[in-house]
Formats: sequence, structure tokens, C-alpha cells
Amino acid sequence: MLVNCDQFDVRNPHGFSVIEMMIVLSVLSVLLVVAAPSFHQLVANSRLTTAANALFMASNLARSEAIHRGTRVDLVPDGDGKSWNAGWIVFVDENNNQRPDEGETVIYRHAAVHQNLQITARFTDSKVQYLAFNGSGRSRTNASNQTAQSGSWLLEYGTQSRKVIINFLGRPRVCNPVTDVSSC
Repeated sequence: MLVNCDQFDVRNPHGFSVIEMMIVLSVLSVLLVVAAPSFHQLVANSRLTTAANALFMASNLARSEAIHRGTRVDLVPDGDGKSWNAGWIVFVDENNNQRPDEGETVIYRHAAVHQNLQITARFTDSKVQYLAFNGSGRSRTNASNQTAQSGSWLLEYGTQSRKVIINFLGRPRVCNPVTDVSSC
């Protein structure tokens, strides 16, 4: 293979000089510093929205399964049953104790949420953390099939928040307390 030496011009080198590379790196570092907080907010918003939609979906699933099966179906926190941050379970609660026992059908299980995301539940019957539906699809308390369980979950991640509200009939909806002040 013959190399043509006329192609290499020492006076006009190809590539970057050290000064040009330092300028490019400086510009990139400034852009990175400016973009990092926005990216962090994007990730936080994504985690918050995902968790709110998962709780919304789980409450709709519990309601539709209660109608489909014609029996009580509960949505409860996973683990010790006290913290929604540990995840949640939708199951057929045959003995009405708000805990999935041996032999009871588990319909859906959601894993724990991100450690920086906090979930606070406020329901009419707040002695035990649960949301139960009877066979007609209405929410109910543990004390009575005729008393509705209504309330909400407040999900917070840093300065952002979402709320999943369960109305008197047991229908869920998601809202943003910051932008929907009057209806959330």
C-alpha cells in the first residue's frame, strides 16, 4: 500500500487543538449544570405520576373485581399493613380482616415505591389502612357493608404532589393539589 505524502499538510492539521477542546468542555459543563435540576424535576414528576396512576389503577381493579366476583375485594398496604410506601395488594378478603391470609386470592401486588416518595392516606375509617369494595362496586367500611369508605391518598415527592381521591361511591380520580386547588 502506497501512502501519498501530499495528503498530509503540516500547516493545516486535522482535529482539535487543546484550547478548542477546553472551550467545548466548558460549554458542555455549563449546559450540564443548567440542565441537571430540570432533569431531576422530570424524574421526580415521572415517579410521582407513575405511583399515583398505579394506586388509581389498583383501586379501579379492586372495584371491578368486586363487581365481577360479587364479593368483597380489598386494597391494602403490603408488608405490615401500615405504610402504603411498602406497596399494596388487591385481594379477595373472605374473612374481612383487611389482610391477605393463606388461601385468599391475591389479584394484584404492587412493589414498594421510591424511598423519597411519601404516601399519606386519609379515609373515613382510618383505624386500619384499607379500601374495600362490596359486590355492587361500592366502597365500604369494615363495620358495615352500607357505610361508604371515602377519602384520599396524598403522594408527595419533594415539592410536587398528586392526590388520588375516592368518592362516596368508590370511584377514584387523580388530581394535582397545586394546579387544581379548588377541585382537589
